Amino acid sequence: MSILKAIILGIVQGVTEFLPVSSSGHLSLFHYLLGTTSDTSLLFDVMLHMGTLIAVFIVYYKTIWALIVEFFKLIKDIFTGKFKFKEITGTRKMLVMFVFSCIPLLFLLIPVGGGQKLMDVCGRFAEDDNLWVEGFSFLLTAVLLLTSTYISKKKKLVREVNTTDAFAIGIAQAFAAAFPGLSRSGSTISTGMICGVNKEYMVQYSFILGIPAIIAANISQAKEAIEIHQSIEVLPTVIGIITAMVVGVLCIKLLQWILKKDMFKYFGYYCIAIGIFTLACQIFKIHF
Repeated sequence: MSILKAIILGIVQGVTEFLPVSSSGHLSLFHYLLGTTSDTSLLFDVMLHMGTLIAVFIVYYKTIWALIVEFFKLIKDIFTGKFKFKEITGTRKMLVMFVFSCIPLLFLLIPVGGGQKLMDVCGRFAEDDNLWVEGFSFLLTAVLLLTSTYISKKKKLVREVNTTDAFAIGIAQAFAAAFPGLSRSGSTISTGMICGVNKEYMVQYSFILGIPAIIAANISQAKEAIEIHQSIEVLPTVIGIITAMVVGVLCIKLLQWILKKDMFKYFGYYCIAIGIFTLACQIFKIHF
């Protein structure tokens, strides 16, 4: 892989991981268009995701550290009998809600035969040269974004995540993890907004919630890449990681600003356009 292609894919990952337009769908599309659907693409994508994971830690390090500290306090309170679910607030409440949101991801570990899990079968959609799933998933992302924007204008979103919200957000995250083109951040933020959660709170909740999901997905993909003896070029990979990290930090800040300016709907319009373009690429076999 050339340095230029590594930079392009790093930018694509950094932009689409945090802006609600699906990084996996865009990476599938760009690999298709650039002709980089080789044996090295899976492992390279894993490395790009690590770059954007670092970006989350850079932007939200204070909240993440507070959650880590609160986790150990929570464990202590559970074993000493001091934990009371009805009395949780603030950082502890966010931590407990994360647990509820992660539960639906366990469904992706359901065995489907042949030594494979449901997530393995769904992952094939991102690795093949077929863009049907990506195209229709982009359109579904658009529906979620536009629906949440409409609802947010009809009622004031002021509260934090509760148990029901957390589980609904977790279901959205599980579907997004399974299908490339269905934005994880777009699905979780939109679901939270549809439930009535404050949109600025949902941005932080969504990105931090994505940490265990991204790590788990990367471990699974890295394991698969190692098993099939994929190789990787060091210099393009390092450049791709740095590019994804820097662009990722900028895009988190950009999304925070966009939400304050009530321009979330434009991502929905974009997803309609990219969904139609992706389907056209599949129908007419477009390549660069």
